[in-house]
Amino acid sequence: MKIERIELFHVAMPLIYPWRTAYGEDAAIHSVLCRMTSGSVEGWGESTPLAAPCYSPEWAGGVFQTVSEWLAPALLGQDIESGDALQECLSVYKGNPFAKAALDNAWWSLHSRISNTPLHIALGAKRNEVPVGADFGVMDHVDELVEAVGSAVAQNFPRIKLKFRPGWDIPMLKAIRSSFPNETFHIDCNSGYRIQDVPLFQTIDEFNLAMIEQPLQHDDLTDHAKLQELIRTPVCLDESITHPYRVQQALELKSARYVNVKPGRVGGLTNAVKIHDLCQDAGIPCWVGGMLESATGASHCTALAMLDNFTYPADIFPSEKYYHEDMAQVPLDLVDVGGGIPGVRAFEELPDPDMTRLEALTIQKKIIGS
Repeated sequence: MKIERIELFHVAMPLIYPWRTAYGEDAAIHSVLCRMTSGSVEGWGESTPLAAPCYSPEWAGGVFQTVSEWLAPALLGQDIESGDALQECLSVYKGNPFAKAALDNAWWSLHSRISNTPLHIALGAKRNEVPVGADFGVMDHVDELVEAVGSAVAQNFPRIKLKFRPGWDIPMLKAIRSSFPNETFHIDCNSGYRIQDVPLFQTIDEFNLAMIEQPLQHDDLTDHAKLQELIRTPVCLDESITHPYRVQQALELKSARYVNVKPGRVGGLTNAVKIHDLCQDAGIPCWVGGMLESATGASHCTALAMLDNFTYPADIFPSEKYYHEDMAQVPLDLVDVGGGIPGVRAFEELPDPDMTRLEALTIQKKIIGS
């Protein structure tokens, strides 16, 4: 398909309440949305690197500039027949996975519409619904967290993820585990610790967690391998996985027993599927993560989560959990995937942004092409 026009929107979506993690706090989620047009058909992609370069080296303002000045012009007028071809066209530009993801995800949306194939089927999925988990950030008081987790347990979420950082660590975990001795929990450290903290993680072994997500530096593989040798709890890599070759390295080093896959963080759906396949061949289970995208971006995460090796419940959230009103025309809602377990169903038709709400939230925009 020939890429004839690319429109970019840098938006800030206010959250109902701030999202607190080991790297900081976000009151609004900054995303870059891309509308890609070929002929009379358009597709949308969303990449959500957040407002500041704290989760990763990229940030939404920088992604907007990188895509508008370099990446989008490289695709304009090109016949791009596959995700691999798009990635090859952009390969001269080093790194910048969130920037590349905005275009890659838009291409997949465009391809889905031109081929009249639901996105999850186009990616190779055979199922159309999967369970999801519940996530909780850092709160003001542990009692508040215990109450929130109790609500999630009552709603039959199959697993619960807890943000974990210095000052919100072992005492918090003790309170949760004593209140819910039999539930499946894991913690997400967002690269807030170092290899010197091995004794802390050996203590965490006592809490029978499903995994410890990204305990060490955001770009590390070797110290994670050392840590995994010294603790029983499985290590999961998130921020460290930015490209399929990073997965190959992690597999060789035995850096983790789980891999979290976020389309934005790895350069888009094309690379996300490759990472899924590499892990499946190595016997390493995966799960899909999210960046609090609107339903436009979350629908791509949902389609990805339908692939076979995404066996741990995904981080895909209903629109109403974080936003008073989703920016997309159709919000993302949870469904019962069996036995009262909450989950998500793949969209047969991908939800575009509502243009009135999009324009109201837009900080800057640019059109590349006529």
